[in-house]
Amino acid sequence: MKKFFLIFNLIFMVSLSGIAQIQSDPQKQEVELSVKPIDPVIISKPIKRSPAMAPSVSLSDHTLYFNTSCDGYVLRLVNEDGDIEYDIIIPEDTETLSLPFYLEGEYELQIIRDNYCFYGYIEL
Repeated sequence: MKKFFLIFNLIFMVSLSGIAQIQSDPQKQEVELSVKPIDPVIISKPIKRSPAMAPSVSLSDHTLYFNTSCDGYVLRLVNEDGDIEYDIIIPEDTETLSLPFYLEGEYELQIIRDNYCFYGYIEL
């Protein structure tokens, strides 16, 4: 009986992963985000024992997809010269955000929450 349930669960998991792959957009690319403190001298809250969890975002063309909630965070695009070219507060319940089409090239994507900056690099 245990073998039956094990085999059934394995078949079920494989079928679910196939469905997830069909539904995912092949054009979406996961943006790998690292974390750095904005100002390590400023400590607004007690130090946590675990590291800050980076949000999960994907990019397809000029559309950002928020896989985790980023409500109220600041989103910035910084060019190669270090200039901020795009800056917005992410509205509540945002699952996607269209970036301006006039932006082209490589940018550092920054998502800022409290004293943490989650950053990664994107190509538009």
